[in-house]
Formats: sequence, structure tokens, C-alpha cells
Amino acid sequence: MTRDLARRALAEALGTGLLVTVVVGSGIMAARLSPGQVGLELLENSTATALGLAVLILVLAPVSGAHFNPVVTLVDYVLGRRSGIGATGRDVMVYVVAQIVGGIGGAVLANLMFALPAATTSTHARSGGHLWLGEVVATAGLILLIFALARTGRGGHAPAAVGAYIGAAYWFTSSTSFANPAVTIARAFTNSFAGIKPSSVPGFVLAQLLGAGIGALIVVALFPEANAPASPAAAARTRTPVATRSSS
Repeated sequence: MTRDLARRALAEALGTGLLVTVVVGSGIMAARLSPGQVGLELLENSTATALGLAVLILVLAPVSGAHFNPVVTLVDYVLGRRSGIGATGRDVMVYVVAQIVGGIGGAVLANLMFALPAATTSTHARSGGHLWLGEVVATAGLILLIFALARTGRGGHAPAAVGAYIGAAYWFTSSTSFANPAVTIARAFTNSFAGIKPSSVPGFVLAQLLGAGIGALIVVALFPEANAPASPAAAARTRTPVATRSSS
């Protein structure tokens, strides 16, 4: 691994980890401050996530592109093959491992901050066709937003735009918009408001992959020619902050 790739992998691990810490930590705090008031708990959780995500993208986008999400990295790779730029196969492998490991670390950190066991198996079942459809919609919309901004040279708007989208998607999707396989896996390690039962993880991840594919097809249909680097990873390598996200 080159020094540059190692630095970008560290940024991806740190960003994904802190994103999960924000999601899980704010969920625990919300449940403690507003016990039994699910709507208020979700409002508190979504607000913290939207704001925290925007900050993380702003800080880390110049280093790695701020993917924080395996499906963003995969779409970056696929679309990049069409234009000759983008994440390489090695980038994909390193980024995805860093995102998953970082995400799990973020869940552990949140648990420990609130005096919970470092890792516990979530009992919060989240399965069913309506929830999977919610994940397809949430992920497709996220991919469309990220790559529409990147392809039209408006990457500077990504921190606010992606944070706003995820904050809104908490409320307009049935699944509360995980839209991120690494975050989904990590949330199985906390038995808290934001947790997901391990048996529910595969269905969510498959729905996210499907949504990413749909989102990528829409991007190609609407923005066939890139006016700026189509790839957040490519932009990071040239130190142009075309940021992306992930999700809750």
C-alpha cells in the first residue's frame, strides 16, 4: 500500500467510524432524554446525524473524497471505468475494508461513551419488503445526489447537500435510511435505538446494492458527460474536495 492510499484509508476508517459514533451515540442519548417518545427520539437522532455528517465530509473530503460508504466506492469504480478515471480496484478493496472496520470501531466507541458493553448483539429486527424498498429508494437517491454534484462541478455543495438529504431521508423512508452497508454492519454491534439485528443485515445490504445500481443508471442517463471529475476518489488524489457520504 502506498503512503497516499494509506492516508486515504485512514480518512475513510476515521470518517466512517465517527459517522457511526454520531448515529449510535445520538440514538442512545435520544432514548435517554426522551424515553418512549419515538418521534422525538428520531428527530434528535436525525438532526445530530445530518449535522455530524456534513462536518465529517467537510473535514475529510480533501483527503479521501469522504465516501464513508462501500456503495459509493463501488459506484465510483464502475462509473470511473467508463471515463477512464475513478477509484481503482485496489482503492475499492482498501476503502471497503477501512469503512467496515472503522464503522464497527465507531459503534464500540459510542457504546463505551455511554457506559454500555463495548459490543452487544442488537435485538432490533428490521426486515420486510417495505423496509427493503425504503433502502432501495434511500440509496438510489444518495448515489444520484453525490454523483450529480461531482459530474457537474458542484462538489463544494456536498457537505450541506448530503447532510440535508440524509436528515430528510430518515423521515421519508420506511427504513430510516441506512443507505450504507458499512454503517448497517456496524449498527448490528449495538443493542440501542440505532441498532439492527444481525439477521436483518443481509436484506438491508442487498437492498442498498440494488439501490446503488439504480442510482448509477439514473446518473448515467441524466449526466452522460462529466464536466468535472466524475470520481470523488480521483478528485481526492488531485486534492480537489469533491465530497461524498454516506448515510446514517
